Amino acid sequence: MKLPEIKGFMDFSLVDWDGKASAVIFLPFCNFQCPFCYNTTLVLRPETMQRIPYNEIARYLSKNRSWLDGVAITGGEPTIHKELPNLCKRIKKLDLSVKLDTNGSNSAMMKKLIAQEFVDYVALDVKAPLTLERYSAVIGINAENLLPEIEETIRMLLQGSVDYEFRTTLVPTLHRKEDIEEICHKIIGCKKYFLQNFKGDVETLDPKYMNFKPFSSTCIQEFLKDARRLVPTAFLR
Repeated sequence: MKLPEIKGFMDFSLVDWDGKASAVIFLPFCNFQCPFCYNTTLVLRPETMQRIPYNEIARYLSKNRSWLDGVAITGGEPTIHKELPNLCKRIKKLDLSVKLDTNGSNSAMMKKLIAQEFVDYVALDVKAPLTLERYSAVIGINAENLLPEIEETIRMLLQGSVDYEFRTTLVPTLHRKEDIEEICHKIIGCKKYFLQNFKGDVETLDPKYMNFKPFSSTCIQEFLKDARRLVPTAFLR
């Protein structure tokens, strides 16, 4: 059973899956080029990173599954790897739950994972209002062929049974006040929607974003206020 290359592993985290103690697996490459992304090496130069054998990870997970709740799989973008279901299946066989971080651009993969019960929780990044101009600006590439996939993944989660959250990282120069209302119109009725502030002071795909200051706390509170008018289940992270 072939598995995707694993380029990073965190043996313990309390922040990658709310309310759960999880390990974190990092998969390489991404089909987006978000200029503010801080996983620069993982996305652009994963060949420079050491490959981590899954067997080593499995031994750790087996030894510690009495207190670990699950494993978060992130990237990069995990769903671009056709071997992803095999990895999820292996983890599930250890009686651990699986969380998937995704940009939502591979609805067929998402449908397969959900149908086979290989994923227990999905965190979907809604990068911007779902229009060609706005989404393309935020993800750094032409979003024309990606938007239908993202919208289908959103629909699948809203209408499905798997647990999930939507989230948006707010970045100065890329996000405007009205963007949040536009996004919320697409996710009305969602279980959870998280707004998170751009970090700043970290290496980013586009170096100029390293010098950008995050939104002020006042601005972030205004974003949240706007979101809650349409999505009462909106929170800050």
